[in-house]
Amino acid sequence: MKTFSAKAESVDRQWWVIDAKDKVLGQVAVEAACLLRGKNKPTYTPHIDNGDFVVVINAGDVVLSGKKETQKVMTSFSGYVGGHKAENPARLRQRRPIALVERAIRGMIPHNRLGRQIYRKLKVYAGPEHPHEAQQPKPFAVA
Repeated sequence: MKTFSAKAESVDRQWWVIDAKDKVLGQVAVEAACLLRGKNKPTYTPHIDNGDFVVVINAGDVVLSGKKETQKVMTSFSGYVGGHKAENPARLRQRRPIALVERAIRGMIPHNRLGRQIYRKLKVYAGPEHPHEAQQPKPFAVA
């Protein structure tokens, strides 16, 4: 018996819609990352991008559990002297509502060339509407 290895040319991609309204951020991010990576398919191959496209709607209404909304500190560093920035999720949500979901999903995919290719298939929108109706995306239920 030979080991099966998926080829990039033979990947069948689907479109999924995840409604993040009143869902916990981590649960939405886990499901989206699995779909993007292709781990839900029997043809999963670690070094090939065989995942699907994922559209996350209502990202502005995602929920953080516990007191994370006010107590969690999200930091970033520009690389320059004095370039440290810190803010809490409540302030980040006011400034850029989709950033919470994007950042959570980004942390769950590989941090290399393959991860950057996978991340391009993620589409996040703050409201309930998206411009991808032509692709006929299927709804995906998050537990």
